[in-house]
Formats: sequence, C-alpha cells, structure tokens
Amino acid sequence: MNKSKRSSRRRSPSIRSDEIIDYRNTTLLRRFVSEQGRILSRRMNRLTSKQQRSVAVAIKRARIPALLPFSNNEN
Repeated sequence: MNKSKRSSRRRSPSIRSDEIIDYRNTTLLRRFVSEQGRILSRRMNRLTSKQQRSVAVAIKRARIPALLPFSNNEN
C-alpha cells in the first residue's frame, strides 16, 4: 500500500555545472572523501557513473603529489 520511503523531491546535484573536476581542485575533491580518507560511493555522492569515475581518478592523482592524504589514521 505504501510507496517506498524515498522522498519524491529532486535533490540538488552535488557537482554544479561550473565546477571542474580536476586533481588541483582539492576543495571539491574533499567532499567526496570520507573522514578515514576513502573515496565515497556513487550513491552517497549522488553522482553519475561518468562523474564518479572522473572524481576517483582526480582523487588518486591528487594523492600522488600529496594534495590529498592517502588516509587520515590519527592513532
């Protein structure tokens, strides 16, 4: 009888059209990394598969020159 518990309203996209996915744009890339330093899933990010692939590649490229950390393990 009841519909699924999802909301019927559209969510705002997590990447605006004027934002460029680039490894040097660390403020944008930090939104897609968890507190432990893991890349968040596509469902949590609300990205298309094409955007998720480019975000993942950009995060991996940003980690090499230490613009983003590989992990945030503070023990």
